[in-house]
Amino acid sequence: MKIVDSIESLRKWVAENKANHQTVGFVPTMGFLHEGHMSLVDAAKNRADVVVMSIFVNPLQFGPTEDLDRYPRNLERDQQMAEARGVDLLFVPTVEEMYPQAVKTVIHVSGVTERLCGASRPGHFDGVATVVCKLFNMVQPDFAFFGEKDAQQVAVIQQMVYDLNLPIEIVPCPIVREKDGLAMSSRNVYLNEEERKQALSLSQALREAEQAYLDGRTPQEVRQLMLEKIQAEPLAEIDYVELLSYPSLEPLESLESSSFICALAVRFGKTRLIDNLIILNKKGREKHVAYDDDRKNTPCYSN
Repeated sequence: MKIVDSIESLRKWVAENKANHQTVGFVPTMGFLHEGHMSLVDAAKNRADVVVMSIFVNPLQFGPTEDLDRYPRNLERDQQMAEARGVDLLFVPTVEEMYPQAVKTVIHVSGVTERLCGASRPGHFDGVATVVCKLFNMVQPDFAFFGEKDAQQVAVIQQMVYDLNLPIEIVPCPIVREKDGLAMSSRNVYLNEEERKQALSLSQALREAEQAYLDGRTPQEVRQLMLEKIQAEPLAEIDYVELLSYPSLEPLESLESSSFICALAVRFGKTRLIDNLIILNKKGREKHVAYDDDRKNTPCYSN
């Protein structure tokens, strides 16, 4: 595995591989890798000839009171994991390399950024879209792989790629969970034993939501069931629990009309966790994958 920290070296390596007619798969991360990230590498290796991974903790997507300085980092371990899984090039730029001067151009994706994490973290998705667009311009990948745990992020990136006509196929990959159901996250390391135990209410609430949907319950009833499940945990502080259409993230009147997402964000102590379940409508369930009419870059998969 080759490791580079400069944009020039990255572009040179990619150009050499593309000159040899190699397709490029790209896995952007903020590091502190876990099996969820590794599943993206596996998917990339199945679709592309070579795999580029980036590790960059992007300051643009952190608010002034958020955990930029606390965000876990272990580059040596990350390098070992990436190499063992078959990453071909690891790009590890510094903040100065990515942002040599104050940023004056910011990408804002409207609509899909206005609810869920976008409502509680103003400016977050502007930072995400801006850094991902920069990375896409640097890597020039054929495919880019994103985990569905950050399903709103996937929707934002898909919308950006569609609107800007970027020649990249976005490949959403299913959530990877611990054996007890907790969605894998770099932030799980912050949880103490009791917080970790109570955090299982998130995946349990999602399972109950899916069963309630199958039982024909309304969106309001499904949401209430989720709220009650999480609120039963004394350490849980709910940021949001929502049911919205997916990937458009619009309010729902019925669970029969479109594919939808059950999405939640909850704090346990100082740790904010997100989780979700994307559920296809009946037509989508028969096909296993649903596409917006003319936007083949927008797949929705049931987790």
